[in-house]
Amino acid sequence: MNKTLSFAALHFTVAFLLGWLFTGSLLVGGALALVEPACNTVVFHFHEKVWKRIERRRARRSAQAPAAMAL
Repeated sequence: MNKTLSFAALHFTVAFLLGWLFTGSLLVGGALALVEPACNTVVFHFHEKVWKRIERRRARRSAQAPAAMAL
């Protein structure tokens, strides 16, 4: 969770700065900093969960492969 929160803080900062620099509007920069990173942070959290599940399945298959060859 700490990794996700750290990512979110960086993402909010970058989104705000880019929105503000491109538009010159603090309001637009602030809106972008809230909406876009919030969505990406949620997606990132679930992406990490799915990725860990994929890694566990690969590890299980690797552990089972030598046993299957012994047959």
